[in-house]
Amino acid sequence: MSVADLALQRNKYKHLTDDEWRWFLQQVEGRERTAEKLPTFAAIEDWWYPVRLSCEQCSSELTARYKASLVSGETMVDLTGGYGVDTYFLSNSFSSVEYVEQNAELCRIAAHNFADKPIAIHHTSAEEFIASAGEYDLIFLDPARRDSHGGKVFRLEDCTPNVVDLLPTLLAHGKRVMIKLSPMLDLTQAVKELSAFSTQWSVYVVAIKNEVKELLLLSGGSGRITAIDLAKKEQVFVFSKEEEQKAQSAIGHLPLEIGNFIYEPSAAILKAGAYKLVAERFGLHKLDINTHLYASDTLVPDFPGRIWKIAESQEPKAKRQANVLVRNYPLTPEQLKKKLHLRDGGTAYVIGCRVAGKPTLFFAERMEDIH
Repeated sequence: MSVADLALQRNKYKHLTDDEWRWFLQQVEGRERTAEKLPTFAAIEDWWYPVRLSCEQCSSELTARYKASLVSGETMVDLTGGYGVDTYFLSNSFSSVEYVEQNAELCRIAAHNFADKPIAIHHTSAEEFIASAGEYDLIFLDPARRDSHGGKVFRLEDCTPNVVDLLPTLLAHGKRVMIKLSPMLDLTQAVKELSAFSTQWSVYVVAIKNEVKELLLLSGGSGRITAIDLAKKEQVFVFSKEEEQKAQSAIGHLPLEIGNFIYEPSAAILKAGAYKLVAERFGLHKLDINTHLYASDTLVPDFPGRIWKIAESQEPKAKRQANVLVRNYPLTPEQLKKKLHLRDGGTAYVIGCRVAGKPTLFFAERMEDIH
């Protein structure tokens, strides 16, 4: 029974007070919403779940385990504990962990869930705690990205806590600092702001099934950028900003004909900004300086992203079924579908993009759909 259906059965649970009933529904909903996202917790019989927003905003188990694989040591503090997903999995890499959270209810839930873990609970703000803290091997924080009215913020200095203002203190108390950021954040600007404090940051752009989930910044690293999709761990793209700046890629020079191949890098690579370097490393031609699609006359099967084979050079026939993809093109997908009288679906694709400045259409098939 879903939590929505269960909520209508209040009369069957008259022995519960209203507060107990709300808590009961919260637990059912929490498990229902996060069972796939957090399978370890779902398997623990007496695990407590917070309110819906905390469940929706928390890290997945997959991304939390990835963070834990990047760091290790004796002592660690999570200054923005929240639901505690990152705290829980990071604690597997450290001997002693401290959880800091200014929400009393989240602290109560964490104290219950972490009873068998070497995790100390502190009900206070990040700023108050770190001001009088000792030294840690790692300081982790995931600043809130909503303002006092619940609206989303996208600048680092607008997050809570203000990481830019707090960074000197963080670096004074932590041998390393890991910051989790929103995928919507301007990564280049964030690194620029944080690099003003004389430390080098390694950057991790973390995606799952071609959707960027998190940006991670880790101080004291190599300064390199790692783009990874955790659903395809073998497709890891690691580079430096200098490599991207020096990369050479031919733009729009390849004649695109039937049988040629079109490539779109993974969402993680695009977010990481390896626009020229991905072409250079895989021997591809970039279709346009502002079109992040690439081409080759022979297949590059290990390319980290989507691949299409050009099937026809002309527009598809009227009322044909096809998927529509537009990149740097003057029409939206809906406008292009209407113009070409297309229905969604099938294995065919119409790709609208600029090639060497000229709006161009390609009819193609996804490689995974070609048998």
